[in-house]
Amino acid sequence: METPVIFWVLFNAFVLVMLALDLGVFHRKSHEVSVKEALIWTFVWIFLALVFNAILYFWRGQQQALEFFTGYLVEKALSVDNIFVFIMIFTYFQIPAQYQHKVLFWGILGALIMRVIFIFAGVALLEKFHFTIYIFGALLIFTGIKMFNRSNAQIHPEKNPVIKFFRKLMPVTPALHGDRFFTKIDGKRYATPLFLVLLLVETTDLIFAVDSIPAILAITQDQFIVYTSNVFAILGLRSLYFALSGIVHRFWLLSYGLAVVLVFVGVKMMLIDFYKIPIEWSLLFIATVITASVILSLQFKNKKQ
Repeated sequence: METPVIFWVLFNAFVLVMLALDLGVFHRKSHEVSVKEALIWTFVWIFLALVFNAILYFWRGQQQALEFFTGYLVEKALSVDNIFVFIMIFTYFQIPAQYQHKVLFWGILGALIMRVIFIFAGVALLEKFHFTIYIFGALLIFTGIKMFNRSNAQIHPEKNPVIKFFRKLMPVTPALHGDRFFTKIDGKRYATPLFLVLLLVETTDLIFAVDSIPAILAITQDQFIVYTSNVFAILGLRSLYFALSGIVHRFWLLSYGLAVVLVFVGVKMMLIDFYKIPIEWSLLFIATVITASVILSLQFKNKKQ
């Protein structure tokens, strides 16, 4: 369904206003985000997503609303997997809690731009070259299978090619300089470790986008639905990180649940020319798997931990 330009403009204006309020009003000064504050913002973003979902229901009907909700649920669940990586990055570089919000704000802003490019490129590929849907499906199945063996994943920033390349372009200070990404020492410009963390966050999201965009394209190929569900999931990621960072390790089975979801949507893509799985069934399966993995994680402790 073609979406009039005015709705794209209005939605992006809403996103810009929310981002301006976030950085310019509520988080103008660097501070440690409390769990209470993070939970409030998490519920605000979920509430706004549900309100938008209701608008879609009355505007476009049940099918489009279900596609948005299913896509949002998948992206939200995958974003929790991002949190595991963010924790490892911040821990490795010993970034104080009061500076983490600024890194995630700019990191998520960059993620929004990258997602837009990925979404329009992915939809264009599917429209022009239908066979790419099988490539996307195979990629999701491969990624899902690989996730089963990622329980002991670690990061190695010193081996990251982006970090190694950047260090050749600009010197990096050994220590942080407050919440600044760049600083001047003896008239020479230096990057700080905080900027390296930002680069790693952006690189991480780029890698996750390779999985998440094909996953939602298996649910719907409506650019507006794909874009809005992604944006709501990403905008809520920052507050979700601060709300769950202390307890996210308890959801140790979630990565396995996400692996099952990715394999499912991959299979759905591979079967699309032979049998189209109804969106209601997809939503029920995805919601059941994610809910079960969270409940079982809380019910049974991880013996490896």
